[in-house]
Amino acid sequence: MSDIIEITDFSSPALDVFARLTEAQLRSRVEAEKGVFIAESPKVIGRALDAGYEPLSLLMERRQIEGQGRDIIARCGQVPVYTAERGLLAKLTGYPLTRGVLCAMRRPRLPGVEELCAGARRVAVLEGIVDSTNIGAIFRSAAALSIDAVLVTPSCSDPLYRRAVRVSMGTVFQVPWTRIGNEASDWPRQGIQRLRQMGFKTAAMALSDNAVSIEDPELCGEEKLAIVLGTEGDGLAPCTIAGCDYTVRIPMAHDVDSLNVAAASAVAFWQLRAR
Repeated sequence: MSDIIEITDFSSPALDVFARLTEAQLRSRVEAEKGVFIAESPKVIGRALDAGYEPLSLLMERRQIEGQGRDIIARCGQVPVYTAERGLLAKLTGYPLTRGVLCAMRRPRLPGVEELCAGARRVAVLEGIVDSTNIGAIFRSAAALSIDAVLVTPSCSDPLYRRAVRVSMGTVFQVPWTRIGNEASDWPRQGIQRLRQMGFKTAAMALSDNAVSIEDPELCGEEKLAIVLGTEGDGLAPCTIAGCDYTVRIPMAHDVDSLNVAAASAVAFWQLRAR
């Protein structure tokens, strides 16, 4: 049975995880393997629990204890549940809890790239994408459109940032993912080489005069394909494009030159799905 704790002191260290630690501090709190992330809303928290993530504590509006948060409390065992009225919690966190429930959860051990991609036919590689909204949207498309795994480069935003988790609707817990390298020097040359050693052809989604159409039959027929997506604005680095097996472009109408990376990912995942 969880311990329901009425919030009376905003300065309590137990509330730091919800109110005073930055995303970077949560990620590496004390020791990297003891990092924390925040899941928001009963649906998202439920998906994290389904995937085996470990809850540490809950913060919720008082009305949610017997409302949407009731099942979550039951599933979280004996973790502390901090509660207060909606207005008081907004003062604590600095923003309204739109779904009324937050859960601090333990970060998982990330698998190795080769371990993650064993048996995969379609993977997405996210290079330097820094907008958490785009990260979340890409994961949601990856889950819906049968991408087997997602690899994020060292310069990419963290998929477990609160906003990314929320925008993904919890699908970040359903699509296997890991980092492809820990240092900037690990990508692209070494990363692309690792993908090739596992049998993947690499497809750089980029604007280029010599790009093939995303409808190219040879491209669509590849047995194992890594779809590489670049950062907002600048897109993929030239050295990444040069190192990939294909440069791929989505045909556009009405003089539109490109799509937002999240929208482009959905088109690419659907068209290049394994057949």
